[in-house]
Amino acid sequence: MHPAEQHFQYLTRRHFFGQAGLGLGSAALATLMGNTAAVAAPAATANPGLPDLPHFAPKAKRAIYLFAAGAPSQLDTFDYKPKLDDLFDTDLPESIRKGQRLTTMTSGQSRFPIAPSKFKFEQYGQSGAWVSELLPHTAKMVDDLAIVRTVHTEAINHDPAITYICTGNQLPGRASLGAWLSYGLGSTNADLPSFVVMTPSWTGRQQAQALYNRLWGSGFLPTRYQGVSLRSSGDPVLFLSNPPGVSTELRRRMLDRLEAFNQKTFEEIGDPETRARIEQAEMAFRMQSSVPELTDLSGESKSTLEMYGDEVTKPGTFAASCLLARRMAERDVRFVQIFHRGWDQHGNLAGDLPKQCHDIDQPAWALVQDLKERGLLDDTLVVFGGEFGRTVYCQGKLTRENYGRDHHPRCFTIWMTGGGIKRGVVHGETDDFSYNIVKDPVHIHDLNATILHTLGIDHRRLVYKHQGLDVRLTGVEEQHPVEAILA
Repeated sequence: MHPAEQHFQYLTRRHFFGQAGLGLGSAALATLMGNTAAVAAPAATANPGLPDLPHFAPKAKRAIYLFAAGAPSQLDTFDYKPKLDDLFDTDLPESIRKGQRLTTMTSGQSRFPIAPSKFKFEQYGQSGAWVSELLPHTAKMVDDLAIVRTVHTEAINHDPAITYICTGNQLPGRASLGAWLSYGLGSTNADLPSFVVMTPSWTGRQQAQALYNRLWGSGFLPTRYQGVSLRSSGDPVLFLSNPPGVSTELRRRMLDRLEAFNQKTFEEIGDPETRARIEQAEMAFRMQSSVPELTDLSGESKSTLEMYGDEVTKPGTFAASCLLARRMAERDVRFVQIFHRGWDQHGNLAGDLPKQCHDIDQPAWALVQDLKERGLLDDTLVVFGGEFGRTVYCQGKLTRENYGRDHHPRCFTIWMTGGGIKRGVVHGETDDFSYNIVKDPVHIHDLNATILHTLGIDHRRLVYKHQGLDVRLTGVEEQHPVEAILA
């Protein structure tokens, strides 16, 4: 099919749904007035997704991604290497490093001294997974997890690496994972966005890499599919509240008139972005009721709050974000992504890493237990991981008590649980230095293909024509879901 013809058909389809959505303005007002029956039909077409998706029966209906931005050290958390203790401060053999590309932070070092982890490890659960003392709560749930120790990437610096794993390409401009899911699967909640992002505070190293909104952007997809960021103070979403002197009724009349103008423009020009503006304005109006209800934790039981830890009632913390993620899962928000920063331990790892692990350990465990207790874990995918790993050799000064680690893309660890994932599994092996993969490598494209698979999507068939190319989240190489961890 010629690209122009395909584009025309795309606009025609959007035009159809645009006409079907003309009643959204009155429907939203009816919702605020409590007339839920009046909004049932229009809400169903608010974001229907692609007609041929899912490609097969999904095991998960929604996903929550706990992203540790800055790259956690796999050597100090999940990838136990006891033989390193006898190699303290000896140089990493060239036969292991194999001329690997280095960052500018360690390329000038004359030595690459081996730094064993100073933290204790034990085996847990039926799987016998090794877990560091830094993650005592995570250790209790290893039989719920699939721990993958052999994820790898080509990117060696933070910004391209995070962009790569979130959008499938190291260069900006591509659609993010959440945007792909929103585009392909649509939304089952007309009053909340299908893709929500949170960026909580952290207690470790405060000099953290910036997070750009392209990590949850829609790229070449229509902007309606980009993630909506929830803020920790003030309005949860910018400009959600009416300005002083503007009542709900006046805002409704303004939106109705604006919709009429935009609809006329859409009919004349057919630009999908015009349709997106109409829908985003309506979503913002509905969110004036749905978001305050979402963020109101007064109905949560004392036992639930205690499970998430002391910081759960403090807005903007990782604990509070995890509880909100569970509340969004209950409301069928398609994809929630929480970016927790501060994992970039080039120095003072012994001081900063325990703080980072303390931030996420109990809340992540509580999120999984909470989902399980409410019967949501079976159809909710939960993922935890960063953009790459850390080196076995020390950056800077090495002592028995403290050390730093540089970026390491050749192997790192993530864990997954929930819908579609086999539990109590440890997948993949690295060498004695946690430097190279010796068994079952998992590229980040394979990881994203696995996430899509649990949600009923064949990653090879989720494509979007852009600049004459059929673009996929997982690139053009031959990638596969990780069958060994699929339920």
